[in-house]
Amino acid sequence: METYKLLLFLAAVIIEGNAAMINLAGGPKSNYTFPKNFLFGVSTAAAQIEGAWNEDGKSESIWDHLIHTNPSFVKDGSNADVAADSYHLYKRDAEMVHELAVDIYRFSISWPRVLPTGLANYVNPLGIQYYKNLIDELIKYNITPMVTIYHWDLPQKLQDIGGWTNAHIVDYFTDYAKVLFDNFGDKVKYWVTFNEPMQTCLEGYGGTYRAPALNRHGVAEYLCTHNLLKAHASVYHLFDTNYRSLNGGKIGMSLDSNWAEPKTNTPSDREAAELYLRTHVGWYAHPVYSAEGNYPPELIKLVDEKSRLQNYTRSRLPKFTPEEVAFIKGTADFFGLNHYTTYLLSMADKEVGAIPSHENDVGIVRVQDPKWPSRSSSSWLKVVPFGFRRLLKWITKTYNNVPIIVTENGYADFSGIDDAARVSYYSHYLNALLHAIHEDHSNVHGYFAWSLMDNFEWDDGYVSRFGLYLVDFKSPNKTRTAKHSAKLYASVVTSRGLPPDYDPEDFTAFSGASLLMPTVLPLIPLYRLMV
Repeated sequence: METYKLLLFLAAVIIEGNAAMINLAGGPKSNYTFPKNFLFGVSTAAAQIEGAWNEDGKSESIWDHLIHTNPSFVKDGSNADVAADSYHLYKRDAEMVHELAVDIYRFSISWPRVLPTGLANYVNPLGIQYYKNLIDELIKYNITPMVTIYHWDLPQKLQDIGGWTNAHIVDYFTDYAKVLFDNFGDKVKYWVTFNEPMQTCLEGYGGTYRAPALNRHGVAEYLCTHNLLKAHASVYHLFDTNYRSLNGGKIGMSLDSNWAEPKTNTPSDREAAELYLRTHVGWYAHPVYSAEGNYPPELIKLVDEKSRLQNYTRSRLPKFTPEEVAFIKGTADFFGLNHYTTYLLSMADKEVGAIPSHENDVGIVRVQDPKWPSRSSSSWLKVVPFGFRRLLKWITKTYNNVPIIVTENGYADFSGIDDAARVSYYSHYLNALLHAIHEDHSNVHGYFAWSLMDNFEWDDGYVSRFGLYLVDFKSPNKTRTAKHSAKLYASVVTSRGLPPDYDPEDFTAFSGASLLMPTVLPLIPLYRLMV
């Protein structure tokens, strides 16, 4: 009888553990497939892969300047002077994209490579030719190019006069975009104005984690955002009026967002989670994608009140005129989403962050559940697929069924071809994506893996590797080799569905044992790679 009770108890634990894992995974194994017209792609960024930092007329970017003047900024003391040397190895890059069988390749153009002065008074012909060569190489393989106009590498010459806090940057950015449209608009159908503008403004101008690392929190992040949104809208209208007709092109922004899960089910924590979304991704999305435009009313109210209490003569959050609200609203054909992980949110019971700062203005606290799986080289990258599914549903509902393209999603490890954790991450997140599309009716049109290859990962240097292809950075030829995750991704792209042996309960790749299940039970085997 006691043995029978023990067996019942173990069975209950297994059931409870399985249910918890399915919940973490965002749903049971999906037998759905991706739509025939669904776009699969991979992404990179110029500053992270090109190298050739001062070749053929390229000028210094804010990242070049920051790293060269402060080498300790990067954890391993490295730099991006050579990186993956894609400036010279672009043909191999295009070949790799072809090997993955994806439809589209998202890469960025280096502003200081094309316009060394930062202004359009001189267009560098060698910079233009490099990108023409890359685009033609992609088209040779029937790969559609998607161009990110700005992925963090502002010319240092423009930063010297204020960068994104200088109101004239709107005109400078529009002039730069016009050069790109004039030279590449007939062959490039998809454009992204900005990649993760919140990182640029919040961490680059308000903080210290991104170039130019000004740390002018509470003011600079709001000035930066204000000018950046106006620059985005200006470029959208330029494209819409003069270039869209070239090939029926589309243009949008790529916004980064974690999912915000309430830490508990209390009304306060539920409010905190919603507030996080509205004052972070909504800070940039609401002016463009909402029906009413302008900054989120919650953010306006919070910053206005904090500014008053801190004795400022006016709000630290600049105001859009009614004409500017109308000019910015609706200036995107799709919602580009970069997503990696999830946080738990609660209201702060005391002052948080520096005073003043965006963090202090919003007044919420985010943490992660230590039981969430991860063996990532990036400590923040917990594996929480259900958060991906819920975020897609939230964006679809909040922003009027806007078409979504997931422009980045991926996993960082330390190195190696046998990247079982990355294989598992992609399997779980693609499963959650299928549930989001077919069950939640989230309006997702495409998915891009980050990244095509290992690259210079900003302040992490070469410690964190996100690539589907391993790069031997010590090799003179920067040899690229497909990892197991590249084979997994190619199989999903070609079959339009998950591999038959995918198991939504299997998180062993992140811990060595199935989480939430007794270690005395048989372990679910690691994902068996389709070769």
